[in-house]
Amino acid sequence: MVAAAAYAFITGKKVAGIYDHSAGRDLRIAAECRGDQLQGFDGGRMAKFGGTLPELYDAGDKTFVSFEINGTMAQGYDRSTSSAFTAHVTDRVVQLYDHGQGTWFPFDIQDVEAGYDFDRDAQASR
Repeated sequence: MVAAAAYAFITGKKVAGIYDHSAGRDLRIAAECRGDQLQGFDGGRMAKFGGTLPELYDAGDKTFVSFEINGTMAQGYDRSTSSAFTAHVTDRVVQLYDHGQGTWFPFDIQDVEAGYDFDRDAQASR
């Protein structure tokens, strides 16, 4: 949810799906923003998420996530995990740092305008 929200807010593009490199699988997550308003859906959890900055509501976990955007970076606090996060957005990639776990999580984003799926062959050769 955080990676999709960060990408939608920072790029202004619609998220059509996410590839989670840590889990090695596609996530059925969509998100769209208009100004400081976000709406999204996590198909894996069958849960809506969204709201108005600086607070987003995750209906799946029934909790709020604080969210602040600064250029190509998002940061905030996830109340469901009691952990801060930082996300860096470049091209169609979101690098998410979970301060609670002390580790980075990479995500490829499929945006609606791109019109094509993830380029895993290029990712695999990196």
